[in-house]
Amino acid sequence: MLDMARGVSRAVPAGRKLERIEVGNASVRLGRHWALRDVSLDIRAGEHWLLLGPNGAGKTVLLKLLRGDVWPTPTGRETRRYHLRDGEVLEQPLFAADRIAYLGPERQDRYVRYESTLDVAQVVLTGYEDSDLPLQSATRTQQRRIRQALQQVGLAGYASRTFLSLSYGQRRRVLLARAVVREPDLLLLDEVLNGLDVKGRAAFLRALRLASSPRTAWILTSHRRGDWPVGLTHIAHIARGGIESVTDLRAGAADPSALRLEARATIAPALKRKAQDAGVDASRIRSARPLLQLHRAAVYREERLVVGMFDWTLERGQHWCLRGANGAGKSTFVAMLYGDLWPAHGGKRERLWPAADDWKARVGLVSPELQARYAATGCTVEQIVVSGFHASIGLNEWPTAAELRCMRRELRAWGLTDLATRQARELSYGQLRLALVARAFVRPRRLWLLDEPFDGLDAEARQRLRARLDGAVSRGATVVMATHHEEDVPAYVTRVLQLRRGRAPVITNR
Repeated sequence: MLDMARGVSRAVPAGRKLERIEVGNASVRLGRHWALRDVSLDIRAGEHWLLLGPNGAGKTVLLKLLRGDVWPTPTGRETRRYHLRDGEVLEQPLFAADRIAYLGPERQDRYVRYESTLDVAQVVLTGYEDSDLPLQSATRTQQRRIRQALQQVGLAGYASRTFLSLSYGQRRRVLLARAVVREPDLLLLDEVLNGLDVKGRAAFLRALRLASSPRTAWILTSHRRGDWPVGLTHIAHIARGGIESVTDLRAGAADPSALRLEARATIAPALKRKAQDAGVDASRIRSARPLLQLHRAAVYREERLVVGMFDWTLERGQHWCLRGANGAGKSTFVAMLYGDLWPAHGGKRERLWPAADDWKARVGLVSPELQARYAATGCTVEQIVVSGFHASIGLNEWPTAAELRCMRRELRAWGLTDLATRQARELSYGQLRLALVARAFVRPRRLWLLDEPFDGLDAEARQRLRARLDGAVSRGATVVMATHHEEDVPAYVTRVLQLRRGRAPVITNR
């Protein structure tokens, strides 16, 4: 059952609005780790902030601090004040939190993980109480507001559709409607553009503009320059738990396109290599048996045809990019290749290693669906990484000494050593994605199935992942990658499968 703990009603005096949130010298300690150190920030009505920082910098914790979901660790210097429009200043977040809405990709993952049967209107209704399930039927006033919110995000007429029947991008816009249905004064948007195609990102940002009043403030976190929306008023950089800089764009002193990213990643020369250096001998590849063959394969999900019937051969050393809009079936196709889904009756899938355990031991998987399954678990980062030896969620037996050595090596390689004992649900989206990348690299792989692998990763981590993939390819591994960002696709990936929902994929060259 979905968690209903957050559904406790927070009574807010009618008509009271937030004018300003002021945080001064606030620090947050999580266990032995300082997630934030002496952070000071001043957010006012109508401001639009972009918050940049590498993985683990403290972006998500800062958003939760602003909303009141975490408390500053007492140091004697910290302040957190909520200024109301009528002049009253509150020290406690209880009332103010009802005027703040939070949206991150983990909420969307939650509906998938629990196989939710809610329709779109019910999902939006839960925004009134910030619950996972509707706590009561919608009033007439709420029904009108739900219809209005769905119209604002471009989904008028979708109210009766089941949430999980929508495309990935449509679901994200439904969750934006859920966030704005109470007309909050501040929107906290944590990596909300992850996983969206070009049209999906444009649609989300357009919906954000339409659903926001002139006095609605919002803070958006991102790792990619291409995701920067128009209309920004401030850009803040955070690193190692502290605010490094704040730029007020209204002063006219800075052009957003000229500002540095959170990290202009530089990678050691030893890790740089030309794309052609990652290749292997083509004549040797063609003489080998293929990794996988599909014969008259079609894939259904929830009794809906997602991937149309077709034949396909995955040769060793032939690298593929999966393209298609949100909802086209890329994740379904990856899940079928991995073995979590089967072709429909009459189709056949032949693998070089037929046994499921043997196949998955040789396949490195990184995907949003895998992340959604891990996100709510109590598994530590150590357990996540070492589970890559067994293609499991969690561990059924104690790892061997050799497995522990490999796990510690990957923790060091990805900068996760300090997070080794932290549980999945305590990690940011990017930190959990890094743990899953380390999980995939914990043992040698012959095939890499990568579904939006770079989402949530900062610039340095993306470059490190590219370099590690180049190394794996140079040793004979094969890559199948689904991504909405063309810049993420290595040059040695020359073949394309274009997917459209319910149709047979089309093979093209890149």
